[in-house]
Amino acid sequence: MTASASYMKINVQLPIKPMFLLKPASQKPSRIRCAAATTKPSKRYSITLLPGDGIGPEVISVAKRVLNLAGSLEGIEFNFQEMPMGGSALDLVGVPLPEETLSAAKKSDAVLLGAIGGYKWDKNEKHLKPETGLLQLREGLGVFANLRPATVLPQLVDASTLKKEVAEGVDLMVVRELTGGIYFGKPRGFGTNEDGEEIGFNTEVYATYEVDRIARVAFETARKRHGKLCSVDKANVLEASMFWRKRVIAVAAEYPDVELSHMYVDNAAMQLVRNPKQFDTIVTNNIFGDILSDEASMITGSIGMLPSASLGSTGPGLFEPIHGSAPDIANQDKANPLATVLSAAMLLKYGLGEENAAKRIENAVLDTLNKGFRTGDIYSAGNKLVGCKEMGEEVLKSVDSQVAAAV
Repeated sequence: MTASASYMKINVQLPIKPMFLLKPASQKPSRIRCAAATTKPSKRYSITLLPGDGIGPEVISVAKRVLNLAGSLEGIEFNFQEMPMGGSALDLVGVPLPEETLSAAKKSDAVLLGAIGGYKWDKNEKHLKPETGLLQLREGLGVFANLRPATVLPQLVDASTLKKEVAEGVDLMVVRELTGGIYFGKPRGFGTNEDGEEIGFNTEVYATYEVDRIARVAFETARKRHGKLCSVDKANVLEASMFWRKRVIAVAAEYPDVELSHMYVDNAAMQLVRNPKQFDTIVTNNIFGDILSDEASMITGSIGMLPSASLGSTGPGLFEPIHGSAPDIANQDKANPLATVLSAAMLLKYGLGEENAAKRIENAVLDTLNKGFRTGDIYSAGNKLVGCKEMGEEVLKSVDSQVAAAV
């Protein structure tokens, strides 16, 4: 496939819309629908589940049930295949991403990941770290565009550490380049300098096609949101950032309807906590995107609320919550499953084009929050504190109570 054909496929496949711009679902009496009452399946999809480590298996278990129910109500049947990855795969077969796992992921229609990593494997050599498996998975699937929404829901505005007037109304999307830059650049490694001292080194490098394709995804995203795109770089110091800015400006000529601005990464980090509402869509490189999207997540009150989608030109997308494996609360029923549930909604929307089923899940999350259910990370006085399993049960009730969702 030519580069231009690849871009067109990305643009066609991404009906990107702001997350959570939805009316709360009506609060009807909850009930669990029996199998006989569900719609007869007319569509079938294969989903690879990668529970991973820590709280990963707990949140994936909830998301799987929610996917099954939302799908059944829309005539969709899922064939789930669970595969090992991360620390669990290291313990099982000695590598963080077994060939069988990558093969299964490539053959599926979409991939849903829980979380990977943990203290147990922190001292492993680099090639035996769980995080290496994640980088290998992203590279193997060719998913170069990472979409990370950060939206402050009205129900959770008081959970933000920022003042209410600063956090209220924040709705931004970080578009992160995912398979290039310093995480993958060569040369890299360890050595000695001219004085004989030990050194470690990495290379920040981008080619034209890498910047152009992520820029086009970002412009398309901004076009479908509020028409504003901020490109974040460090062009006052780094040659790779100077090149990044040059290419983004070149691509901007194709999108005269999108307002483009530029910001240095240190200023962007400051502005995200000073005045986050100034941002609509942000595009940036791999390492800056990694940092800024995590910072943006905390504006919302909890990293446990935010999903992400990683997409390529062809093949299955990778969908995952942006939180870590949280080994300190693993197997204690304390995890917040909503980021993974919302990642499942992104899987339906961006990965499979199933807007109705996705909206069922998004509405159910809002409905559950409207009813006052909170896990510990988003709890505030006057609400009901619940664990991972109970939060999942409440979301299921809300999914089931909805009338047919409309796009």
